[in-house]
Amino acid sequence: MHNHELKKINSKHIRYKTEKLLTLASNRYKVTVQIANRAKRKKYEDIDIIDDPLNKPIIRAILEMVDELNQSEIITD
Repeated sequence: MHNHELKKINSKHIRYKTEKLLTLASNRYKVTVQIANRAKRKKYEDIDIIDDPLNKPIIRAILEMVDELNQSEIITD
């Protein structure tokens, strides 16, 4: 698989996770602010981040929040 194909797959996965997070949110504005704050915090915690578009703080914040919501759903079921 070529590198650009891998990035397309990853961007589709990221878009899917973002849509899932917004679907699960009762207040989209509040979730957007939480994502932004978490990304800002991550940016300053991990100063030595490689400039990789798939490893940006905003992407990591979205993926982490979706995982956390999924874990809480599993716990409450």
